[in-house]
Amino acid sequence: MLNALEVFTTVVVGLMVGVELSVAFVMNRIFDALPEDAGQLGRAHGGRMLGALMPFWYIGSLVLAAVWATAGWGGPGAGLVVIAAGLLIVSVIMSIVLLVPINNRGKTWTPENRPADWKEQMNRWDRYHYVRVAVIVAAFTLLVTALV
Repeated sequence: MLNALEVFTTVVVGLMVGVELSVAFVMNRIFDALPEDAGQLGRAHGGRMLGALMPFWYIGSLVLAAVWATAGWGGPGAGLVVIAAGLLIVSVIMSIVLLVPINNRGKTWTPENRPADWKEQMNRWDRYHYVRVAVIVAAFTLLVTALV
């Protein structure tokens, strides 16, 4: 049963990392290259769609890692799982404190109601997101290492 939990947790966190890497290095670059207001509208739509899904994914990943750390306590790789869970806690805190407030504003913007500094706010979100991606990549790497 522990093996199934380990594999499931690693897959869930790995998929989350893939989505967030795609947002950071693919989707937002595509949105930024679109003409006129299309990029801002794409970011707003992405903020609504992923903003509804990602809280469950981040918290779910953290819960799975915590269960793995508890169930595997004292076993090989347990320390790595605990550190990975700690990094996932950091990612959740970063999300709540830094990224979600910007996302909550951005997902409501249209070309008619967006603030003058909307690009600066999106650039700030991108910078925070890059750091969060690095944190979850590190957590994923630790989980994979603990798994093998």
